[in-house]
Amino acid sequence: MTQIKIKRVYEDPESSDGYRVFVDRLWPRGMKKEAMHYDLWAKDITPSPEIRQWFHQDPDARWHEFAGLYRKELNGSDAAKAFVEKIRQYPVVTLLYASKSPDHNHALILKDFLDEKMNSQS
Repeated sequence: MTQIKIKRVYEDPESSDGYRVFVDRLWPRGMKKEAMHYDLWAKDITPSPEIRQWFHQDPDARWHEFAGLYRKELNGSDAAKAFVEKIRQYPVVTLLYASKSPDHNHALILKDFLDEKMNSQS
């Protein structure tokens, strides 16, 4: 079974990170491409621009609704299904995100989604 972790892109990479996947649609500010160690940039499984922009207008108030909307996108996404199959081969996958908030970021929702899919299809 694949273990899913999350980590900010600004944290140093560690060997325990395993397969590192950048899961933001936009490149993080101030980060040079050669400075971020990642194996895959998975733009196709990020929140749509519409819900991402709407959420960022008031993250605290919109967190729960955003989580529901993003989960709905993931459940209907062929890219998310393909991603689950792709990462299944790795013992550890670390999702890299740039958000400043450790409590209100889409990587948390994605991690829960992936954990559920990995457990239900074992």
